[in-house]
Amino acid sequence: MKIIVCIKQVPKLEQVTFDPKTNNLVRDGVEGVLNPPDRYAIEAALQCREQVGGQVTVITMGPSQAEKALKEACAMGCDTAILLSDRQFAGADTLATAQVLAAAIRKLGVWDLVICGSHSIDADTGHVGPQVAELLDVPQITSVESFNLADEAVSIMVNRRIEHGRQTLRVALPAVVSMIPGCSKPRYANAIALMKAARVPVTIWSNDDLCLSSESIGQTGSPTSVTRLFQAEQTKQVTMFTGSVNESVKQLIAALNLKQYLA
Repeated sequence: MKIIVCIKQVPKLEQVTFDPKTNNLVRDGVEGVLNPPDRYAIEAALQCREQVGGQVTVITMGPSQAEKALKEACAMGCDTAILLSDRQFAGADTLATAQVLAAAIRKLGVWDLVICGSHSIDADTGHVGPQVAELLDVPQITSVESFNLADEAVSIMVNRRIEHGRQTLRVALPAVVSMIPGCSKPRYANAIALMKAARVPVTIWSNDDLCLSSESIGQTGSPTSVTRLFQAEQTKQVTMFTGSVNESVKQLIAALNLKQYLA
């Protein structure tokens, strides 16, 4: 079985700042980490391989430093890694990103399952997985907690979370699924595994390899744009209530504008 996992390197949230001129995240000098929801996608792929055999390929789009996230995925157990890196890809929104990922998946040839994390913690849109599925013209399933292979690996039984409960679906392969934190805890990449993964070669593809139109990638190919980005000011205010307990409670209720409960 050929499984592809799409991951992303994201900045550490506590180091995130914004450029007020470009309305983009400032990534220079910020430590990048593997997007946490993508760990569940990797774990799902590895469990699937353990069940039926096959190969797990991990893909990311980004600058050269995104190779660190690929190496960590290989330390967890992925077999091969591909970095999609080209200055033409810079400034991409979710659709332009999906265009690049879908082109890379097509270039890999025949495949059975693409697994994504539900969202990235830096943008939090949840768009990329469904957009990749649409571009590849295959079924998509979002909010997936877990799945199992069925019918001799020609379909999967998917457990997904919905607003007021859970849903079970049977989905024919090939398909794209987006994983949320679910039943399985992602495995830990220990120091020995990380050292071994450091020797795993990473294939680098630019747009010369994917042959995408410049109109469909990067900032030019992004139909959405951020018009304003700002960080909310954080303020603290302390109010002291004095008197007896009953008097303090009445003051608190009045301060919270809950006067209807005073009667």
